[in-house]
Amino acid sequence: MTTPPASSEYMYQVLKNEILTLVIKPGEPMSENELCKRFGVSRTPVRSALQRLRDAGLVTIVPYKGTTASLLNFQEIRQLIYMRVAVETMVLRDFIDQYTLADLERVRYAIRKQAVLLQGEHTSEQFYALDSQMHAIWFNVIGMNGLWRAIQKAQTNYTRFRMLDIVAVQQFGDIVTEHETLFDILERRAKDEVEPFVRWHLNGGIERLGDKLDNELADYFISSEHSNK
Repeated sequence: MTTPPASSEYMYQVLKNEILTLVIKPGEPMSENELCKRFGVSRTPVRSALQRLRDAGLVTIVPYKGTTASLLNFQEIRQLIYMRVAVETMVLRDFIDQYTLADLERVRYAIRKQAVLLQGEHTSEQFYALDSQMHAIWFNVIGMNGLWRAIQKAQTNYTRFRMLDIVAVQQFGDIVTEHETLFDILERRAKDEVEPFVRWHLNGGIERLGDKLDNELADYFISSEHSNK
């Protein structure tokens, strides 16, 4: 029995996930012919999937030259971090005002799951998923699920940068330690410490990547204040 060809929707979801998790790296060519062979389809559904990825900002299509996974824009990433600092500071302060002991325990458990994951075989994607689940907790508690979904949808550039941080540096233990620091702030209801922590935490990827942004990772970016591009 032959396997039916993949749908355009299926290809879109698979390729989107591979781009976001850096299986397909920024600037990497995405040949229509190779995608047709891989998914067992004609050019029409492949082109439809690629056009949706382009509309999502994940690929760049240049007529007569081909398609590549879009490069990262460092200035846009900086602005997204700025937005996240502002929004998440407000959300965490409201969370401190509203959380129950059960809510706080959910945060503790989320951090514990991250620590347990690091004790065995794991992938960067698994760690990132647990990280995102933890951040979603405080949005959920204050009734801002829609805001969290909007942030996730709007920040494809930042999502890839976070994955780049996790994949290239792999200092998972440092991130868990930062989360433990945040838990202490939440447990003490120290609202005045939230903004400095969030700013430090969300900018941590830039610090951890350091010179890599100028060297082996420079080709992943359209522009960077760390490079001469």
